Amino acid sequence: MQRKQQEAGHSRKPNVIWIFGDQHRAQALSCNGDPNVRTPNIDNLALTGVNFVNAVSGFPLCCPFRGSMLTSRYPHSCVPGHEYQLPSEQQTIAHVFNDNGYDTAYFGKWHLDGFKENEGRAAMHIVPPDRRGGFHEWVGYENNNSQWDCWVHGGEGEHAFHYPLPGYETDELTNLFIDYIRKKGEALEADEEKPFFAVLSVQPPHNPYIAPEESRRRFNPAQIKLRPNVPPITNVQEKSQEDLAGYYAMIENLDWNVGRIKQILASTGLERNTHIIFFSDHGDLHGAHGQEKKTLPYEESIRIPFIISGEMSFYNGRKTGKSPAMMNHVDIAPTTLGLCGIEKPDWMEGTDFSSHRLSSRSMVNEPDSAFLQSPTARANVDKPWRGIVTKDGWKYTCFEGFSWMLFNLNDDPYELVNQAHNPQAVYAGKRKELQQRLMGWIDQTGDKFEVPYG
Repeated sequence: MQRKQQEAGHSRKPNVIWIFGDQHRAQALSCNGDPNVRTPNIDNLALTGVNFVNAVSGFPLCCPFRGSMLTSRYPHSCVPGHEYQLPSEQQTIAHVFNDNGYDTAYFGKWHLDGFKENEGRAAMHIVPPDRRGGFHEWVGYENNNSQWDCWVHGGEGEHAFHYPLPGYETDELTNLFIDYIRKKGEALEADEEKPFFAVLSVQPPHNPYIAPEESRRRFNPAQIKLRPNVPPITNVQEKSQEDLAGYYAMIENLDWNVGRIKQILASTGLERNTHIIFFSDHGDLHGAHGQEKKTLPYEESIRIPFIISGEMSFYNGRKTGKSPAMMNHVDIAPTTLGLCGIEKPDWMEGTDFSSHRLSSRSMVNEPDSAFLQSPTARANVDKPWRGIVTKDGWKYTCFEGFSWMLFNLNDDPYELVNQAHNPQAVYAGKRKELQQRLMGWIDQTGDKFEVPYG
C-alpha cells in the first residue's frame, strides 16, 4: 500500500487544501515572533514550506476578503462590504477546479450570502445550493459567533441537513474535514482517486475569545506581553490582555487541529501529493493604537499569515524559506491554481505567486505593492479609505481628497509616528510617489476614488 501511495504521489495531479481561521493576525504565530503563543504544527508548515511574510488582507473585513479569496476580484467589483452577497453569476476558484477534473469541497464559515444579522441569527440561515460557490460538497454556515453552538447545513432536497455540531467549532469542523480526507485516502488505495481541492474555514480566533479549557488554562491575562503600540492606558491594556488570553488559546487549538490534519494526510499517503495553504482573512488589533478588531489599515489588522507547505517540500523543485512577495487577497486563487499547473482564467485579477514555491513555475511580472481599500464605512472608521503598502516597507492611506497615514515600516514597524503631513522633503516626496502609485492601482482595477496629490 505504501509503495502504491508513493508512486501515486509522483504521477497524479496534486491536491490542494486551504486551512484558515478568522481574524488571525500574522504576528500571532511563534514562527513569526510572537512570544505569547506556541504553534508548533503551523511553524513546521513554515519550515517545510514558504512563509509569505508580506501577505496582507487588502480589505481587512470578513465578507469582502472571502469574496476576493474565492474569485480573485477586488472588493469594489465583487463583495464591497459587510453582509453583501457574492454575485450569483460570479464564478469562483471551485468552478475552475471542477472544469479541470477535480473534486471540490468546502467546510465551515461562508459569510457570502448577504444575510443580515439584524434579521435573525445567521447560523439558522440556509445558503441555497446555487449560492455555495460551485463546490461539489459543501457543509457550512453563513455566520456564527458562538463557538460552542455552531450549526452547519448542506445538501439539497431530501438530502438536505441542518444540525448543531456536538463540540467546539474548530475541533468538530476538523473532524468533518478529516473524514473527507480519509475517504480520499480510501479512494487512492482503490485506484479510484480524483484530485481534490478542499477548504476548511473556521471562525476562531474571531471574537468572542472563547477556547476549550485545555487550551485556555495555559494563559494568564496578566502575563500576556503586549505589542509596543498598545498605549499605556489601564483599561485598554487590561482589556487587551484579557481578550488575548482567549485569542492565543484559540490559535493553539487551531494549531493542534492543523496537526491532526497533517496526521491524516500522512496515514492515508496523501501528504506526498497535497499542497497545504494556511492563512487568515484579516487580523485583529487587540489594543494596538487603542483600537480593537479590524477594518483599520494598521499592521495588526491587515497583515495575515500565509504559508504554502506540505510534505511535497521533500521533492526536488520545492522551495522553502521566506518570500517577500506582496501577496494580497486577490492572489490566493491564482496562486492555488498555479500550484496545480492550472492557468488562471481571464476574469481573475490577481497574480499567480506559485513560482515562489515551485521551481517549475515561471516567474511573472509581480506587483511591487499591494492595494488596500475599504469601499464602505465600518465601525472603527466612519468613511471609506484607500491605501497602498510597498515591498520596500512604506504604507500610505487616505480618505477622499485627504491624506491619512504615512509610515516607514522599516524604521517604524509599530507605526508610532504618522508622517502623512510632515513637510520634510523625504516624506513629502514619498507621499507624492505613493499617491501616484495608488492612483495607478485605482485606475488598473476600475475603482473610483479621489486620491489627494501633493
